[in-house]
Order: sequence, then structure tokens, then C-alpha cells
Amino acid sequence: MRKTRLFVMFGLLGFAVLMANAQEGGGFTGPDSSGYGGQGGGFTGERRVVTVQQALRFRDDTPVILQGRIVRALGREKYLFEDSTGTIVIEIDHDKWRGLTVGPEDRVEISGEVDKDRHKVEIDVDRIRKL
Repeated sequence: MRKTRLFVMFGLLGFAVLMANAQEGGGFTGPDSSGYGGQGGGFTGERRVVTVQQALRFRDDTPVILQGRIVRALGREKYLFEDSTGTIVIEIDHDKWRGLTVGPEDRVEISGEVDKDRHKVEIDVDRIRKL
């Protein structure tokens, strides 16, 4: 009987700690070495925007933030992105648009990862917003 009470008591204590941590939200708030900024309870450190020319030299899966324009659709969720240093193919899945509509005249910021193999370098976009 005593073991059961202790088990229940520790179980409730553990549950209370989990609930308290879940309600705090947020995350790390120090300087950002990955290049990502936070939104809605995530990371809030420094953001580093890179150019297309720089992104073309990065390794596969390197997180990047780019600012420029989407100049045209290439089909199959692929688009041609341009900044002052050049162009690169980006891939934006349908669910990443979140109702946003942009045209070639709109400046946007994209966050994602470099997708690199022997024959191509692209950006797999995780987030897009109008500037």
C-alpha cells in the first residue's frame, strides 16, 4: 500500500513538472549560429541573411535565409529566385505558402536549407514571407 502511494505521488509530481514546462513555451534566446531567427515561441537570436552567390558555395543541408524576388515558376513546386548576386532554383511545397500570394515584383524572404548534389544546388524552402 505504501509503495502504491509513493508511486502515485511521484507520478503526479512528474506530471506537474511536465505541465509546467509545457506552459512556459519558448526556447533558446542567445546568439544564432545557424542563421535562423525564431517565430512564435522558438529561437530569437541574431538572423543572418546570405546572398545567392554565398548559398551556392554552402554544403548540403546548411540553413540559409535569402532576400530577393521569385522571378518565375518552373513547375512541380520549383521556382527561380533572384537577388543582386544571381539566381537559384528554390522548392516551395504547397503547404509552405500558407495563403501568401507573391508576384515577380514582390521582395520576399525565404528560410530553408541548401539541397546540393553533383548536378544541382537548390534551396528547400521552409518559410516564406513578403518584405
